[in-house]
Amino acid sequence: MEKYDEITRQNIRRCMDRFYSAVLKDEILADFFIDKLGDEMISDEWRRHLDLLRDFWSSMILEESGYRGNLVEVHADMALTPVEFERWLKVFHYTLDRFYTPAAALHFKQISQRIAENLMKRLVDSESS
Repeated sequence: MEKYDEITRQNIRRCMDRFYSAVLKDEILADFFIDKLGDEMISDEWRRHLDLLRDFWSSMILEESGYRGNLVEVHADMALTPVEFERWLKVFHYTLDRFYTPAAALHFKQISQRIAENLMKRLVDSESS
């Protein structure tokens, strides 16, 4: 597969499709998403989720407007542990490396790492409150 050297809305969506295909096969992560969205990525729930992720990452990476959501609130009820969160990030970064050229993947990974660290901190803080 040819790797993308530019991050666009269209290839962000394709990247999310590939990432969540891997997540659904992962013994640690699959149950979180199957419980919420089902095990078939062709469902309406999955389509809405993937569209939302495209909007989220487009706002983070491409600085587009369009994402209307609360990242902490959405993840608060998932009860992800740091181990599971690290696994999510590892699978995500692996997908980015396979999907984008090194420079584009690095840019995406740096932003995702920062978001993941902030999200995990906020989730831990909200649990202790």
